[in-house]
Amino acid sequence: MFEQMKPYIPSVLILFALLYVGIHGLTGERGLLSTKAREELLAKRQAELAHVLEERQDLEVRVRYMRSSSLSRDLLEERARAVIGFADPRDYVVHVGAQNSHNRNETRAG
Repeated sequence: MFEQMKPYIPSVLILFALLYVGIHGLTGERGLLSTKAREELLAKRQAELAHVLEERQDLEVRVRYMRSSSLSRDLLEERARAVIGFADPRDYVVHVGAQNSHNRNETRAG
């Protein structure tokens, strides 16, 4: 009986190899059926990139204004208030909600 099936063994092995490659081509990580998941991930990453680029532009503007050639008094005062808790003695300081600062040990002027 094995002798009768001997000519069909290479054909069966090729069929199994084609089925294996075909199934992984459809359902694998880069398969045809996972296109939607890749597109969603791409959209998420593009939104994240846009946010990071916007933040970078904001930081570049702040750095430009903090250079000694074009120092902005308002920006310097804002950073001094945020980082070291500096405030003019005549100012009324009202803290609302959670404070988002870089220095958690800052003193609060009032």
